[in-house]
Amino acid sequence: MLEQRIGFIGTGQMATALGQGFVRAGLVSGQQLIGSDPAAEARQRFAEVTGGAVTTDNLSVISRADVVFLAVKPQQMGHVVAQLRGHVDGTKLLVSIAAGVRLATLAEGLGEAVRLVRVMPNTPCLVGHGACAYALGERASPGDGRLVVELLSAVGVALQVDEKLMDAVTGLSGSGPAFIYMVIEALSDGGVRMGLPRGVATTLAAQTVKGAAEMVLATHEHPGVLKDRVTSPGGTTIAGVHALEMGGLRAALMSAVEAAARRSAELASA
Repeated sequence: MLEQRIGFIGTGQMATALGQGFVRAGLVSGQQLIGSDPAAEARQRFAEVTGGAVTTDNLSVISRADVVFLAVKPQQMGHVVAQLRGHVDGTKLLVSIAAGVRLATLAEGLGEAVRLVRVMPNTPCLVGHGACAYALGERASPGDGRLVVELLSAVGVALQVDEKLMDAVTGLSGSGPAFIYMVIEALSDGGVRMGLPRGVATTLAAQTVKGAAEMVLATHEHPGVLKDRVTSPGGTTIAGVHALEMGGLRAALMSAVEAAARRSAELASA
């Protein structure tokens, strides 16, 4: 169990999922968590789910926690940073999960001495299967990186990237769940078109996507190799693969990631 006290400024869904994951993994107890939020409903759910303390005072979180997750919306970050300036020093580790907010922007607002890490989580963190990427600020130590990995591993996987790649991460794993939900929905529609009941079709589609993903992660083999093993000469699968190629599935998904990444960059520079 970690000794650090973990704070959250913002106790919405993602902050609550992270706190719950930390407690479930045995990294901290609920008594080591504190979160602040102006919304009573968000505070209540955070307290109920994590066992942590709650407050409306962001500065109370800063004073009581060793690691503080900045879990507010990007458009709220400027206000929060202005409030925290002068109250944070190098003894605190601040972890931002706000999409598009640069480390340099945070450092400029909070002070150059502040230890910062930027994280891009995604919504499957809510069920313990997140795909997270993180980038270290200039003052963050290798030990800070290891701590962030330990914490994020409680809700999925965490990979370090250069900050310049964060927009690409946003386009792939940040927006990616929405693309996969569309794939699952389309597969389910295909099953219904061929006579399956909707509930059966959706369960089979979702489990098929989950199982295929697990195969990639467990075997470490290229997805193309795994695809070829299912594709018999003249068989059913190659007929379906041909239909997907005719429909431009690969190009559409690649374009979706690119569009989302470019939009992330636009929002960051706005």
